[in-house]
Amino acid sequence: MINEWWSHFPPDAQPGLRSRLRDRNFDANVFSALWELYVHEMLLGSGCTVEIEQQIGTEGKYPDFLVTRGDEQFIVEAIWTAENLDATGSSSLPPQVADAIDRVPSPNFYVSYKVDSFGSTTPQQRRLKNELTRWLATLDPDQVTAEYEQKVPLPKHTWQEAGWRLSFEAIPRSPGRRGDPTSRTIGIHPSVWVADDSDRVLKAVRKKGRKYGDLALPFIVAVGNSAVFPEDEDTESALYGTSVEYAHRTGSTFGRNPDGYWTAAQDQVHSRVSGVLTVDNPAPWTWAKKVPVLWQSPAPGSLPAPVLPVWATAQLVDIHVERQPAARPIHTSLSLPERWPIGDAFPRRQPGTEN
Repeated sequence: MINEWWSHFPPDAQPGLRSRLRDRNFDANVFSALWELYVHEMLLGSGCTVEIEQQIGTEGKYPDFLVTRGDEQFIVEAIWTAENLDATGSSSLPPQVADAIDRVPSPNFYVSYKVDSFGSTTPQQRRLKNELTRWLATLDPDQVTAEYEQKVPLPKHTWQEAGWRLSFEAIPRSPGRRGDPTSRTIGIHPSVWVADDSDRVLKAVRKKGRKYGDLALPFIVAVGNSAVFPEDEDTESALYGTSVEYAHRTGSTFGRNPDGYWTAAQDQVHSRVSGVLTVDNPAPWTWAKKVPVLWQSPAPGSLPAPVLPVWATAQLVDIHVERQPAARPIHTSLSLPERWPIGDAFPRRQPGTEN
């Protein structure tokens, strides 16, 4: 399906998109490319004509999609929220390095790892595998188990190269699980701190909303909301302001703080954005399940955002948010079956087949 959707892009746009889809170093490049692929296909499947990166706006730049639907035109700019929003570097181990560690032959030990420092380039997997193989071969699982029972710490090893510093710990396999050199080597991945997801949508819209200047067309920022625990309330607060209760002697009233993207009184530039389209945690396995929501601008100066039939809508009326469901399910614009993906989840492999 990815190949098919990619083929729907213009030939001159395909090489760059393919390069990002095949990036083995950073997941952000892959997921942001998948998000653009999804948005493009959704627009095509909704009866729109889509032009890629046309020069539009007073800044002379090239937003992602110029969309024509009937006699109306609008701009869609796609962003995936785990992209580099704050100009900071990646903080994850490149997936091919984790795969290399997992392929180290280790019939007697699992390993855990921790990234102490990050390099600017991807380290050489072969040298890392060879060094880990030699270290693990010096260890006796029965001796390590006996010493651990006497409160001796598990064996540790540090590997350094090109600015990278990884700390490893050897964990003996139980006797019944030893002897298979093809089994996975990583027993414990490092713990991950859960980031604050509440302001990701706000940061994404701020970044894209000020990029192109005046466009003279409705402008929609399509946000792939990559969040651990996505909540509509977080998006609502980010765009329309946090709700607040005012206590009085005779009771209480409710309002909104002027801290949302469109309700920040000091910044009228935000009226350039007509709507924000969000999908929580978009991925190939959720494409047919997640309903896109168009959050419509309440700013008086915003051009009205068109609404496609597969989009639900949210609109601020006074201090309340009114919602409307999508007119038809999203899978109908993606040429996907309703129960996508098809087939059995995680089918068991037959003994003797290659992993």
